[in-house]
Amino acid sequence: MILFRVNKLPFYLLFGLFSLPAFAQFQSDSFIEKLLKKHPERFSEILKTPEKYHVQILYTKIDRNKKNEPHFTTHGYQVNNADYFYPASTVKLPAIVLALEKLNRLSIDKYTVMLTDSARPEQSSVRRDTTAENGLPSIAHYAKKILLASDNDAFNRLYEFIGQEEFNETLHAKGYQNVRITHRLESPLSAESNRYTNPVRFVKDGKTVYEQPEKYSAKTYFSPTAILQGKGFLKNGELVNEPLDFTQKNFFALEEQHKLLKAIFFPEQVPEQQRFNLTKEDYTFLYQYMSQFPVETSFPANYTDDYYDGYLKFLIFGATKTRLPRHIRLFNKSGDAYGYLLDNAYIADFEKGIEFMLTAVIYANEDQIFNDNKYDYETIGLPFLANLGKTIFEYELSRKRLNRPDLERFEVQYDK
Repeated sequence: MILFRVNKLPFYLLFGLFSLPAFAQFQSDSFIEKLLKKHPERFSEILKTPEKYHVQILYTKIDRNKKNEPHFTTHGYQVNNADYFYPASTVKLPAIVLALEKLNRLSIDKYTVMLTDSARPEQSSVRRDTTAENGLPSIAHYAKKILLASDNDAFNRLYEFIGQEEFNETLHAKGYQNVRITHRLESPLSAESNRYTNPVRFVKDGKTVYEQPEKYSAKTYFSPTAILQGKGFLKNGELVNEPLDFTQKNFFALEEQHKLLKAIFFPEQVPEQQRFNLTKEDYTFLYQYMSQFPVETSFPANYTDDYYDGYLKFLIFGATKTRLPRHIRLFNKSGDAYGYLLDNAYIADFEKGIEFMLTAVIYANEDQIFNDNKYDYETIGLPFLANLGKTIFEYELSRKRLNRPDLERFEVQYDK
């Protein structure tokens, strides 16, 4: 149970619209709930106490006109920016987009070698990347490792290139207000140490083309109100019988995740403020590696053997280890940590001409103890996300469309 929660905003306002920025409104109707209730065999337990599981869902239906221009209808279920959840690896997607945008601003190709230095004892440097074809690190290869296998160190290197303050301020300036990126992932660094980011250099043909010194965030991005969750946590192998403090941890509201996804896949359809300065090739790169299976990957070569198709595909497939169909693609970024399980995906079936966006989170930690590695992903979280994806997909199959979408833009070439 959550022992402390920031005060919630009222879910229904005078005209049935959730209180969101004007360009991010969705219908706060009962559409999703009614759809889930049609399948009690899948959702009855979750629907009994959705607050216990902190379920939040955003689903965007896409209809195309004869010119193939999309029209969006978004439905929300239990969406509440004040109901905190730990975003886990979903923070890696904005890191990739911001890193690519920064490279474009600096006129640096994403395949240029990036060397990370260290300026403080707790920082680490990077000179080589043995998983890359040329054995050298780059923003492009870090992005690939994030999208294909959710590599934590790769995220940390992008975080260091962007800088904590620039990361947050850039997103906020673009209208993504309910975001706080405060720390590296799977790292022992303190909150203060995470305000410092490593110096980096970009090298081409043996010459340094750009050098960035160590950066320090002059601002802090912690929650203004304490966020305490659960009833205990393990620390150094010992159980501490008190809530875990998430006040200084990352936050990435579901609404913002859904908006970011739309900005990546339909940049022309979002306000200019919300867009990212990416090239056509950048978008193709994102579409490829957000949807490519590890087995289709040449480098890192070990992904062929170590990762199954559904490794990071939670919606529809529930991380199944069986071979997945190639005509259905999840262009997604998922995450799991502290019992929270999330997926944020544009989903397309190229055979049937189906497309939609779906973003969801569920909390699967029955014993309310953190850091004990006893989370209920397999029994609660993954089945829920798989069933949710299937239910929306089945609805999409059944509904009539005036025009079949032309999805050629998203049909990309994979490594192999």
